[in-house]
Amino acid sequence: MALNELWFVLVAVLITGFFFLEGFDFGVGMASQHLTRDEWERRAIINTIGPFWDANEVWLITAAGAMFAAFPHWYATMFSGFYTLLTLILLALIFRGVAFEFRGKAEGRAWRRIWDAAIWTGSFFPPFLLGTVLAALLAGVPIDADMEMSARFADLINGYTVLAGIALVGLCWLHGLVFLGLRTTGALRERALAKARRWLPWQAALLGGLAVWTVAVTDLAERRGAWLIAALCLGVLAVLLAGYFLRRGREGLGFAMTGLLIILLFATLFAGLFPRLMVSSMGDDLSLTIYNAASGDYTLRAMTVVAAMLLPFVLANQAWSYFVFHKRITDRDHLEY
Repeated sequence: MALNELWFVLVAVLITGFFFLEGFDFGVGMASQHLTRDEWERRAIINTIGPFWDANEVWLITAAGAMFAAFPHWYATMFSGFYTLLTLILLALIFRGVAFEFRGKAEGRAWRRIWDAAIWTGSFFPPFLLGTVLAALLAGVPIDADMEMSARFADLINGYTVLAGIALVGLCWLHGLVFLGLRTTGALRERALAKARRWLPWQAALLGGLAVWTVAVTDLAERRGAWLIAALCLGVLAVLLAGYFLRRGREGLGFAMTGLLIILLFATLFAGLFPRLMVSSMGDDLSLTIYNAASGDYTLRAMTVVAAMLLPFVLANQAWSYFVFHKRITDRDHLEY
């Protein structure tokens, strides 16, 4: 495998890992407004992700850093062309992180309502906007021979990209509800799993509609037809198994199935892109690829050595934090958020 191919895979893994991990954080953030009945439940829900959310966001930062170093032309074109949307995503994540830290610093009801609204907003809009951005990469945006992107509003926000954003929000919501089933007890756990069971068919419909629209507006079917069929079959199986496990109260296996749906979604996206990085609607020969947008061989080799040395320690540290804080939140725990 060539180094530019390796770094394409690594960026894809980082973005997929971000949504696998931060996806349930987003879902929990949304559930903090729609699932809870009192302040204790709201604190309990937020505490389920308290030890994890900031480390999970590092996956997105690392993906952006890998793009900058391995594919600088991709980074420059994407971050300038999607500047407004990416700025909104960054602001939402900032306010969400501040809200986690600030909501418990005062006892006023209005104070907490403000930060609770910030948590919901910062949990809804990042997956929605990132879903629209990633869908636009596959559907195509106007990129010229100078690798400059000059997109209109309709190129970025249209029916297809909005559906992709909604489907990703719904998937994070489902993933978060099942995670709450893993991390809470009693009535809160039962309520979370019941909502997950009710939402699952709607989420399947969203993903099915997204698949049909993707075939209609992209070249995914003609370029990766076999992969698309396999992903759809696995997706249907994952939905059926998730429903079965949730009805049985086996939320651990249900969480694995919702995670598999996220992996299949992003694996299909990057399989459809490869070897392209951004599809140009002005002609496929103008698309950014892993060949014309990559750094030099020396830079890629140096990055590979550094990543091989540091990545195991980063993964081990995050795995250790999940092991240490794996117990369920109960009413005997100290809740500070």
